Amino acid sequence: MSSSGKTKTSAPKIKKASVVLVRTEWNAPVVEVLYAGCKKILSEEKAVLAGDILVPGAFEISFAIKKYWEETKHAKSNRPEAFIALGCVIRGNTPHFEYVCRAVTDGIVQLNLSLPVPVIFGVLTVDNLEQARERTGGSHGHKGEEAAHTALKMISFCRTLRKT
Repeated sequence: MSSSGKTKTSAPKIKKASVVLVRTEWNAPVVEVLYAGCKKILSEEKAVLAGDILVPGAFEISFAIKKYWEETKHAKSNRPEAFIALGCVIRGNTPHFEYVCRAVTDGIVQLNLSLPVPVIFGVLTVDNLEQARERTGGSHGHKGEEAAHTALKMISFCRTLRKT
């Protein structure tokens, strides 16, 4: 078991998983660690990086994913089988934190209900930088790596359903 209490499992062995990463510029030092961990797992599992999108902040993630899907859903190659949203929202002294967290969470939920491919929530919503560090390789694991594993598991799930 990991320090977070969850049993660690590896990603399913699937061929040519096609994933799009969407990450934020905001809180870049934290997001880049999430991104590196995510890319490491995807590379180890030989997933195809179908897209790599950089957006200003977490609020823009949902729009970028929706727009990317609309532009590529009929592609013959590298059509996304999953999106991974990576970002970090750190609480400040205003209610802005709650608005952004709610918007990005609701946006990703709506995408998961409307798109035919999964959108993985890899956005940290933390009170401070220490909590972000704990979630990027510290005592709470590496949420970027976990997001990649989750994407691969969901792609495997979707492929299994298509076969039935």
